Amino acid sequence: MACACCSSDDEISRQRRRGLHRSADNRSVAEFTIEPMLPCIGDVDIMLHYSSVIAIPEGCSPPTQLPGEFDSRVEVCEIVDSQFPGYVYLHRTSMLAESVDDGMYNVVHCEPAWSTHHDDLRRHGPAVVGRLSTQSLALTQSHAGLGLVKSVLLADSVGCLRCLSWPPQAAAWPTRQRHYEWPDRVVGNGCDVVGVAHRRCRQDERMSRLSFSRAEVVLLNSWMPEQQIVYRLLRTFVKTERLTDSAAYSNSGTGTLSNFHIKTLMLWACELQSRSWWTDDLNLVRICVELLHTLADWLIDARCQHYFIRNCNLFDRSENLLHDQASASRLGAVTEAGLCDWFIDNYIHRCARLCTISVLGLLKDLSAMTPHIGMHYVVRLQNTVSEIVKRRLDVAETGLL
Repeated sequence: MACACCSSDDEISRQRRRGLHRSADNRSVAEFTIEPMLPCIGDVDIMLHYSSVIAIPEGCSPPTQLPGEFDSRVEVCEIVDSQFPGYVYLHRTSMLAESVDDGMYNVVHCEPAWSTHHDDLRRHGPAVVGRLSTQSLALTQSHAGLGLVKSVLLADSVGCLRCLSWPPQAAAWPTRQRHYEWPDRVVGNGCDVVGVAHRRCRQDERMSRLSFSRAEVVLLNSWMPEQQIVYRLLRTFVKTERLTDSAAYSNSGTGTLSNFHIKTLMLWACELQSRSWWTDDLNLVRICVELLHTLADWLIDARCQHYFIRNCNLFDRSENLLHDQASASRLGAVTEAGLCDWFIDNYIHRCARLCTISVLGLLKDLSAMTPHIGMHYVVRLQNTVSEIVKRRLDVAETGLL
C-alpha cells in the first residue's frame, strides 16, 4: 500500500507559504506492509512540521547543521518537561542563522520566552485539509472479484515541531534490555512535538506532547507478516465491537481504547515474545485472544505503560471506571472459538459475498451449516477460504481486474 500524499497542489502551496513541510505520513497507511483483502484505512493523518522552528532537548546545544527543508533563519525552542510524563512545554532560547559561505548555522542568542507556537500547532492540526486518492488491492462488488481499487480518504493535517535528537524522556528505550532487537535506525529519526495537552490540563494552551510516530513506523515495518496480520485483526475487532472512541466518554478522553493502545500492546508483545511464539503453530487466533486478555488486565489495573517513555501510563483512573471494567469484561470473555466465529461472520463472509459465483455457492452451503456439524463444516470453510485466496493471488499476479 503506497504512502498517502497531499491531494491538492493548492493545499501544498498554502502549507509551504505557512512554512509547513511534510514530516511523516499517516500512521495507519505507513504502518501496514500487508494488503488485507478488505480496506483497513479510514482516514489519513499527515504530520507537517514548520521549517522556521526546531525543537531541541532542554540543556542541549543548538545544531549547526539542518536538513534542507529548513529556512535560513530558524527559531530554537527547548523541550521542557511538564508534571505529566510525555507532555512538555516549549521555551524559545535562540535563533539559528545560516551562513552563505558554508551552509552551516550560527547561533544568535535572543530574549528567552515561552514559545507561542503551540497556538499554531492547534490552529493547523488536526484539521481537514483535503481529500487523498489511494489505490490498493481489494475485493470489489462491481467486478465480482479482486482488483485495484481507488478510494478517496479524508486527510487531516497535524502541525508539529521537529526534534532531530532522540529525547531524554525516552533515554532508557535504546539501552533497555530486550531479547529481540529492533532496527538500529529508530533512534536516529528523533521525534516530534504536537500541540496536544494532557487530559487533565486541556485548558493549558502552552502544553504539547512528544510524538514518536517516526520510530513507530520504522518498528512496525520491521514486523513479520504474522505480526502485521495480528495487529490488523486486533484493530478490526476492537473497532467493530465499538470498544474504541466511545461517544459517551469522548469529551473526557479517558477510559476509552484507541488504535494507539492496540499499537502499544503489539509493540510490547513484539519485544517480549520470541519469533517462535508468533510462527510455530500459526494459530493467530490464539495469539489474538492472549493479547486481548492482556489488554483486559491492563484496563482492570488501569495501567498501560507507554512503549518509549518510562513512568508514562496511558490509562488513567477516572469517573469512567465502570465503562473501563465493562470493556475489560468483554475482552476477558473472548475465547478462541468465539473469535473464530466473529472472524468468519465479520470478515470471511464479507469477502465471499463480493467474490465469484462459485465462492458464493460455497458461502451459501456454509451458511446452511453450523460449526457443531464438525469436520464437514471445517472442510467447507477451508474450501471457501482457499477459493477467496486463490482469486486474490490470481489478480495480484496478473494485475487484471
